[in-house]
Amino acid sequence: MLAKTVLMFTIFASVLMMNSCITAREHRDNVQQDNSNDLTVGKVQREIKKGMSGADVAEILGSPNIVTKDEGGDETWVYDKIATEATYSQSNEVMFLVLYGYSGKSGSVSTTQKTLTVVIKFDDNKKIKSFSYHASKF
Repeated sequence: MLAKTVLMFTIFASVLMMNSCITAREHRDNVQQDNSNDLTVGKVQREIKKGMSGADVAEILGSPNIVTKDEGGDETWVYDKIATEATYSQSNEVMFLVLYGYSGKSGSVSTTQKTLTVVIKFDDNKKIKSFSYHASKF
């Protein structure tokens, strides 16, 4: 009986360590939104072509941020997107002894910004005359 009590006390008094660790990628995957309809360079390169109508462009890219008309009556649509992606990863460490406890944390933050500007110029017939884009990531 005494041996059983000593064994149970030894197990109870031993250090219990719990690590709660998840990678930054797993955190990002848990909070990332569905970006299937986002404006990307690939989407512009793949789907926007000279001669397309404004309605086709709006269906593919959505509403532009800026619409201007020059003195000749030609319209220009500007899509200007800025995205900030922040990922935070944290690890917790907890130890318990019978009379002593310890807790520690460590973490890391990573932030990336992306910009994409698309300029589409239309002719008198509301067809794409030209388009250009600029993308950056920092």
